[in-house]
Amino acid sequence: MAKLILIRHGQSKWNLENRFTGWEDVDLSPLGEEEARIAGELLKGVPVDYVYTSVLKRSIRTAEIALEAMGMKELPSAMDKALNERHYGDLQGLNKDECRERFGPDQVKIWRRSFDIAPPHGESLKDTQDRALPYYEQEIAPKLRDGKNVLVVAHGNSLRALVMKLEGLSKEAVLELNIPTGQPKIYELDDNLNIVDTYYIADKQSV
Repeated sequence: MAKLILIRHGQSKWNLENRFTGWEDVDLSPLGEEEARIAGELLKGVPVDYVYTSVLKRSIRTAEIALEAMGMKELPSAMDKALNERHYGDLQGLNKDECRERFGPDQVKIWRRSFDIAPPHGESLKDTQDRALPYYEQEIAPKLRDGKNVLVVAHGNSLRALVMKLEGLSKEAVLELNIPTGQPKIYELDDNLNIVDTYYIADKQSV
């Protein structure tokens, strides 16, 4: 039985400043580094065969810190922009509260939470899914079918796109899905990649 382990990168400096980050290559905050270390501590003893990240440093650094804490620094890994956060277009770099004042809270909510409505010159969740899912199917799924354990360290929206596929969520249900930073979520999958069990490892260990 293969395991797919998902980690949303630790808090970034722009998360801390409440800014839309998107494809801007912002590093982790000190808290984000600690979240990455704790994620690795939680995953100690869980075997991992392959690691995938986006090309953005907050994803790469989270993986590096977590793997070091796991004692598994030397693993086959790949980076691809298909796993990048969704592009927020004209909103990138802007403070979210300032955006609500400028465009109105209802419009900002539509841009942030609608499945297929993108901010100006940016991507919707559907656009993100359209690039993330083919990469998953071509690169990650074959390894899972071979019984390998795969760690994916990416972003809130690219991971939401994957979870929507894995869990068969509707367009409405995925809008309510929130993936916390630095909290490893494990999917145990059968040979056909159907979910046998899924859990946040912190919850499992606290039982």
